Amino acid sequence: MRTGAVIVGAGIAGLATALKLAPMPVTVLSAMPLGSGVASAWAQGGIAAALGEDDGPELHAVDTLEAAAGIADRAVVELVAHAAADCIADLVALGVRFDRHTGGSLRLGREGGHHRNRIVHAAGDATGGEIMRALLTAATASPSITLVEDVVAEDIVVCDGAACGVVFRRGAQALCVTGDAVVLATGGLGGLYLRTSNPVSARGRGIALAARAGAMLADLEFVQFHPTALDVGLDPMPLVTEALRGAGAVLVDDSGTQFMAGLHPLADLAPRDIVARAVWRRHQAGSRIWLDARRAVGTAFPERFPTVYAACRAAGFDPVAAPIPIAPAAHYHMGGVAVDDRARSTVPGLWAVGECAATGLHGANRLASNSLLEALVFADRAAADIKGTTRRAAGVPKWRPSQQLPASHPDDSAALLRLRRLMSTSVGIERDASRLHAARAELQRMRRTASSTTMADAALAAALITTAALRREESRGSHYRRDFPQSVPALARRSVLALRDLDDGRQAESRKEEVVS
Repeated sequence: MRTGAVIVGAGIAGLATALKLAPMPVTVLSAMPLGSGVASAWAQGGIAAALGEDDGPELHAVDTLEAAAGIADRAVVELVAHAAADCIADLVALGVRFDRHTGGSLRLGREGGHHRNRIVHAAGDATGGEIMRALLTAATASPSITLVEDVVAEDIVVCDGAACGVVFRRGAQALCVTGDAVVLATGGLGGLYLRTSNPVSARGRGIALAARAGAMLADLEFVQFHPTALDVGLDPMPLVTEALRGAGAVLVDDSGTQFMAGLHPLADLAPRDIVARAVWRRHQAGSRIWLDARRAVGTAFPERFPTVYAACRAAGFDPVAAPIPIAPAAHYHMGGVAVDDRARSTVPGLWAVGECAATGLHGANRLASNSLLEALVFADRAAADIKGTTRRAAGVPKWRPSQQLPASHPDDSAALLRLRRLMSTSVGIERDASRLHAARAELQRMRRTASSTTMADAALAAALITTAALRREESRGSHYRRDFPQSVPALARRSVLALRDLDDGRQAESRKEEVVS
């Protein structure tokens, strides 16, 4: 099969890129039925955009840099903040129904780390779902986009040093689609952790694909844990949107103490890493934590936050009358495939957008509601760059898969559960060298003994994160080392990693994609 561009992933980043590439022929590969199994469809938070009279892109950039703990790329931060208003306008043109005041102006909310009301929501707490609806409607109607569902991407094909296609599998059948550009839009990796707000299938597949293709990775140690996921024993854990705290809901422990008040000037709206650690430590001390919205939201809860309200009612309680039990959950990965300001990776022909990319926007700790914004901005920039790239000669390379393993195996569920427990206990909210070294050795063993590509790539992504966490001997943003609890000014820089940093060279070479001339 041949196309103009191959996009791996059908979430907001992937679909937005496909639409921006029109009329170029694009093939979009989706691991799940369209619209399902993608974290962006679950996004309750909105899109940050400085649209208020008391706001501006410069103020949005300041808040983003403050949350990023000193290592964000200032040029990228300013680029994204200034592009936000155009992104909102594009979505409105696509038919996204944002929440508005009676007079028609956009309703602007506030979330953690923001000093202004600048969050645009849709359906209260279902922004991602509404954006996905509009993008899917447009993508299915576009004659230039071919959507392929229920397939597993297994390898990036590299021809003469450049990405030129993707090997994917549907059941037992292996197929190859080639094109002038390959775009990774595979989402995050929360499913590597036992407690996550992401689809459990989100296990860093894009990072593994890029690493095996020879791409550099960046900032892998920075995994953001959302401080308020619904703690009722579900897997994944339903998210309890930060907009509730923006509306005045407060965190309390078993004694009713509002413990965030003395920990940060923004109290319950402090950056997520600070709130998540505070909640986690109270949990470790034996107290359950609750989000109390009774006074701040009260009887308006069903109308203002219908998604959270429905999740609470399904769990057997009413958040209008009772506080919500919460716990931190792996939510967003600031790291990923290292890309420049045009979404180009270090491998020619390979771009990455959305959560699987590390653009430099988020630094060590993502500011709330900057993720959907980043996906849209870089979808536009990637598409513009791909359109302007000189086309390579047509032709279909011969290929063979680099991993001689089935896509899945009956033993995967047990092995993945062990991996998720290991990541949660050793590479979670608080880390130390002893646990990280032990986890890295076990993850390398899991890679060597994996019975499927699903398991091998999950272990690879997890091992890369663990290695990055070992290398950063300080605490910064979402990365907290108990043995190095202070930030080190000399380490205020982004980290980079490649597959060769895990392997001894021989193993790395054996896993590279081979193209037979």
